[in-house]
Amino acid sequence: MRKIALLAGLLLLCGFTGTAEADPYRWCADYGGGRGAGGSNCYFVTLEQCRAAISGNGGWCRENAWYDGRPIRTPEDGYGRQRRARW
Repeated sequence: MRKIALLAGLLLLCGFTGTAEADPYRWCADYGGGRGAGGSNCYFVTLEQCRAAISGNGGWCRENAWYDGRPIRTPEDGYGRQRRARW
């Protein structure tokens, strides 16, 4: 029984030791709502995208505290694909 508990504890510990990553999105939209009742969305690259999202909904845009300044890579950018040599 002790071995099972030890194994479960190790597995649980390993699940929480992942590396933390900063957020590549610079802007967050905080939607209206009193006393923290509104939502938040931090998936905007530009301020204009954020403003368009809150337009008509109410709220405000703020800078993302976890923004790291690195460019955002998407599958369309071609990461993960390797070119094959043509013979």
